[in-house]
Amino acid sequence: MKVKYNKILPKIIVILGPTASGKSGLAVKLAKKFGGEVISADSRQVYKGMDIGTAKPAKTETEQIRHYLIDIKNPNQNYTVAQYKKDAIIAIKKVLAKNKLPILCGGTGLYIKAVVDNLEIPEVKPNFRLRKKLETELQQKGLNFLYEKLIKLDPEATYIIDKYNPRRVIRALEITFQTKKPFSSQRKKGEKIFDVLEIGLKLPPEKLKWKIEKRVDQMIKDGLIKETTNLLKKYPANLSVFDAIGYHEIINCLQGKISLSEAIRQIKSNTWHYAKRQMTWFKKPARQQPEPQAMAGGNKDIKWIEKYSEAEKLVKNFLNK
Repeated sequence: MKVKYNKILPKIIVILGPTASGKSGLAVKLAKKFGGEVISADSRQVYKGMDIGTAKPAKTETEQIRHYLIDIKNPNQNYTVAQYKKDAIIAIKKVLAKNKLPILCGGTGLYIKAVVDNLEIPEVKPNFRLRKKLETELQQKGLNFLYEKLIKLDPEATYIIDKYNPRRVIRALEITFQTKKPFSSQRKKGEKIFDVLEIGLKLPPEKLKWKIEKRVDQMIKDGLIKETTNLLKKYPANLSVFDAIGYHEIINCLQGKISLSEAIRQIKSNTWHYAKRQMTWFKKPARQQPEPQAMAGGNKDIKWIEKYSEAEKLVKNFLNK
């Protein structure tokens, strides 16, 4: 008679939540307490030169605690979810090899899902001719036109694509057209490779909104306008990465389309709406999402907290179990 043994998987921590909720600070604090290192799960922090607008961790934090997958690409370089998954797993294994605790931290839900659920993501090379055509349609007919085109081809993409993110919508269409298969059907869960504790930071809406507004004001003081100006000296303004909140509005301001005060107002408003969409993504129960699109465990797997002491207790119990 054969005895079955459960495979013991390496433990990792995931810190997630909406923008400006304090994820980076929490991750660093936990890393100091439990001997960890941080792997970024932010789709904009991978780009060099985009520092203030993406709220990259402060230099003091990165000097104290090693961070991975920040500043690894130039803004004009393509970076896919498949590439991120591969890079993140390599980084996690490096941390584990040092007998340290890997802490995956960020607000890009699809990046986190790719690692936590070990998504099987086919590598589809960019088709720049097709992408240019889609970008032209975006400019002429608007984002909603492209999103509706995607949903007609792949209704279940509704569950996994942010309809307000032009880069994601265009990439999903690009993959759908090239492979002649629905985008959603190409992202299936694989066998789990890590034992994961997912901790979500949840703040009262009024507090989160206040923190967002305060952060945007600080970004302007820290030199977001100068940072954007310097980026535009090296790269064209129509790069998809500059659709990111903060850069998009400041570029419109620099081009004379809106005033600085209007740009700041739009950044605050757009960031708040983005934060609400992030919470919808993270909190959507898995049962409401058809496989394979179910978010990594939905509500039941993410432990929502408001204070550091709650996170510390969760991590301590998780590591000792």
